[in-house]
Amino acid sequence: QVQLVESGGGLVQAGGSLTLSCAASGRIFSIHAMGWHRQAPGKQRELVAVISSVGSTNYVDSVKGRFTISRDNARNTVYLQMNSLKPEDTAVYYCNGEVRTDWRQPPMDYWGKGTLVTVSS
Repeated sequence: QVQLVESGGGLVQAGGSLTLSCAASGRIFSIHAMGWHRQAPGKQRELVAVISSVGSTNYVDSVKGRFTISRDNARNTVYLQMNSLKPEDTAVYYCNGEVRTDWRQPPMDYWGKGTLVTVSS
């Protein structure tokens, strides 16, 4: 019913920048919070940044000042601008969204399949 598709990953040198996008499509009544998570090899998935429906944001300490999350509600899209990238930022990045498919239903959590970001030293 609802699909989230990430794009924008790739290979970048340390100190470089990338912008990830995640577009939600399908049966969408409204989208509440949207977020970006990442999972590095051998590590647990961690929340990187989250943005509410009205634009309030939170970040994990390790990316504060370097990453910026934003959203375009008209396009059902969330972005992650990543600057000053470090090798330790290398991971598969996943987006998620709390989506209501009908005004009578509570929001449910949907996830994308991920996009790989590799930062070389």
